[in-house]
Amino acid sequence: MNALGRAFTSLKTEGVRSTAWRSAKYLANRFSPFVATPLSSVYREDVIAVDWTKPRNFNGESIAGIDGKYRIAWVITPPSRTSGGHQNAFRFMSFLEEAGHDLTVYLYSPGKFPVVNLEEIQSMMQSMSAYPELAGELKLYDPATGFAPGYDAIVASDWEATYAAYRYEGAAKRFYFAQDFEPFFFAEGSDYVLAENSYRLGFHGIAAGQWLGERLRTDYGMSCDAYDFAVDTTRYTFANTARRTEIAFYARPPTPRRATEFGLLALSEVARLRPDITINLVGWDMSGYDVPFPYVNHKAVDIAELDAIYNRCAAGLVLSLTNMSLLPMELMASGVVPVVNDAPNTRGVFDSPDVEYVPMSPRAIAERLIAIVDRPDAVENGARIARAVSETDWSDPASQFIGSFEKAMRTAL
Repeated sequence: MNALGRAFTSLKTEGVRSTAWRSAKYLANRFSPFVATPLSSVYREDVIAVDWTKPRNFNGESIAGIDGKYRIAWVITPPSRTSGGHQNAFRFMSFLEEAGHDLTVYLYSPGKFPVVNLEEIQSMMQSMSAYPELAGELKLYDPATGFAPGYDAIVASDWEATYAAYRYEGAAKRFYFAQDFEPFFFAEGSDYVLAENSYRLGFHGIAAGQWLGERLRTDYGMSCDAYDFAVDTTRYTFANTARRTEIAFYARPPTPRRATEFGLLALSEVARLRPDITINLVGWDMSGYDVPFPYVNHKAVDIAELDAIYNRCAAGLVLSLTNMSLLPMELMASGVVPVVNDAPNTRGVFDSPDVEYVPMSPRAIAERLIAIVDRPDAVENGARIARAVSETDWSDPASQFIGSFEKAMRTAL
């Protein structure tokens, strides 16, 4: 049966709406330029040039640098206003500059659209308090020309960027600034394979948190350090000492690992059982999504605005299906009890008695959120956990990162 015949049969048996849906889906899948396809985020010539089955010894020699200072190229996908991973990576770039090292940032962007405009990106970062101001130059990576000569180290902070870093012909050491287990971003297919192979390229890893660091060492044999998470208590403080009847949820639909849709299931049960509880959605503009309950849409607010929102809330729901988020610690500093999915990847980063770890059941999550709002000592408990966070002797991630980097540069790994 040809396409016209199938359309006629569908119209007769399923009706106009179903037939229109089938037709639109067919056209979108076949002709839409907006559908992400495997390998669309990586330069294919980079991937073809990299044969990880023939290991290169990138880190077998020590590099002294000039007076202990190094010239570094950091390659990363283009940042955006809402990407916490990019904000964190640029923060660690600033640590390198503060330690006296010379930095050049290369943006890795294979897609034809949108066009990467360096001036617009720099303007965007200057307008956001989460992005530090860097002294180093911002460049666009071109696989035809690669990196400039003379670098002592190449740092990659996305799986795609590792293939570019691998191709550098100089004697630079190679580092992987790993913030998540990135194969989990995909179903098992071409992108999954390439993301997983990025751990087999012979780089030295510096991982966000001990869970990820241990996984890279154990499963892939990477030489890998890890820095501990910490919270900036100058940004997040316990300011509202009144009883709180609101909750917050970090909602980010374009990021599947944050399980936005699952969280909305739990919150719909909260709204059914307790319509008096105000639900705040933070992280993304949810106005175009099917949210089946009343909510406050905070969209993707600047980091400077989060503390005021948190201080209205008794509990905060944070779901992390891969590496843990910084949000639970930040919520606690504002006197909010975090409700987090109970899993090795969350407890392996921050196993605190003040975090409510709950199995991935919408009803169980809803009941725990309501119980936190209703606890008789909610105000006192919020003050206590905020005080515990502020009094914790946090490991300084800047010192850990710089120490790991400089030691690796001076050491034959």
